[in-house]
Amino acid sequence: MTYRAIATDLDGTLLRSDRSVSSRTRDAVIGAESAGWTFVIATGRPPRWISPVVEQLGERGLVVCANGAAVYDPERHELVATTALDSGVVAELVDDIQSAHPGAVLGVEQGFDFAIDEQVRSASDEMIGSWRLDGLRIGPIRDFLDRPVLKLIVRLPVPAPVGVSEQVQQLVGERALVTHSIDESFLELSHPLVHKAATVEGLLLDAGIAADEVVAFGDMPNDLELIRWAGLGVAVANADERVRHEADEVTASNDEDGVAVVIERLLG
Repeated sequence: MTYRAIATDLDGTLLRSDRSVSSRTRDAVIGAESAGWTFVIATGRPPRWISPVVEQLGERGLVVCANGAAVYDPERHELVATTALDSGVVAELVDDIQSAHPGAVLGVEQGFDFAIDEQVRSASDEMIGSWRLDGLRIGPIRDFLDRPVLKLIVRLPVPAPVGVSEQVQQLVGERALVTHSIDESFLELSHPLVHKAATVEGLLLDAGIAADEVVAFGDMPNDLELIRWAGLGVAVANADERVRHEADEVTASNDEDGVAVVIERLLG
């Protein structure tokens, strides 16, 4: 099969565990582009977290962010497309989730902004995790629902029970799609039609690139649709068991430049 495009996740996949881009991986990406391949980043990161990667990897065109809810142009620092949850729907989801999981801390990604419910002030350090509270909007979560939401974040007490993501999916039904890119204590809810594969497919359509011409890389459940959709779905060795099971092949880990290993082989 002749491939024409690469679509890859960032954290745990293209990036090493220290969130760096290795020189080998950078060279492999440049080599693929020199051979005429299209390179697309497809990440769960919100647009506000893309700049550090662009600084390391260089300008690579449009970026699929927030699990497919937004398409970001780093050069112009603009969102060129979004598929968001209606604020009224989010208000319903907040009520249902807080009723079922009163210990959860909720946050909302809205464009380049992020806001957290005031319950975060009494949360444990484990629940806060990587959230840096300085400078962020903190208050009653419903006060921030004056505009659409790219992602509703649900942080649950650690450790979260296995299968809680499926339970929350049953709770929200068809109103949102539930996934996670870390573990089940950090759930991400998006518009029900949003996932990485759908947005990547839309970007590549204009270039006449079909799914079977795409090599996709991932490591977590929010990559599953992308792995299934692509002509060659590749999981890194450190990937979640479900992703490794669904993938067409498993490459080396992110710390062993697994993405570069496959690109180098395919380029011959």
